[in-house]
Amino acid sequence: MTLSQLALMKAWMVDHRWDAPMEYHAFDAVLTLWLMGWFGAPASFMLDAGWAVLACVALFFTPVAYCALRRRLHRRRRLRCDWLPLIEGARPRT
Repeated sequence: MTLSQLALMKAWMVDHRWDAPMEYHAFDAVLTLWLMGWFGAPASFMLDAGWAVLACVALFFTPVAYCALRRRLHRRRRLRCDWLPLIEGARPRT
């Protein structure tokens, strides 16, 4: 997941925060965990806390895991995901 995709998602969430407040807060939690991973990794590495380094590295993948879970639930028609076409259209072409 690229930063432009995260920015598109965040913009969509802000625009629709009154229509989907739980989605808005869930995505804020995902971004908070992602930032905790990025800022916690160097500190835990310097403090030689191996378990914390592993936890922070796992948090790097929080947005990707969240989008994969939402994509799977959307395809199974368990949960509607209105922002999914926006993100899939922003994928870089290979």
